[in-house]
Amino acid sequence: MTQPLSSEHKEELRKRLRRLEGQVRGVNKMLDDERNCQEIIQQLSAIRAAAHQASLLVVRAYAQECLLQPGTAQPSGATID
Repeated sequence: MTQPLSSEHKEELRKRLRRLEGQVRGVNKMLDDERNCQEIIQQLSAIRAAAHQASLLVVRAYAQECLLQPGTAQPSGATID
């Protein structure tokens, strides 16, 4: 059975998710303000990139915290990446 994320990783993920929520609200406001499509697409692209970075954070945390067996050598950050 795997462990939950550490409190450090959870807090970093929460920060990223709050930022994503703000970006999505911003796009909704852009629609209400009838902003042009290019600006909206740019913001949607930023949201996609931010979501990808949030998922990478979880994958890296999983690799660090959940895949390692007790007593094994700790991999370097480069190995995990």
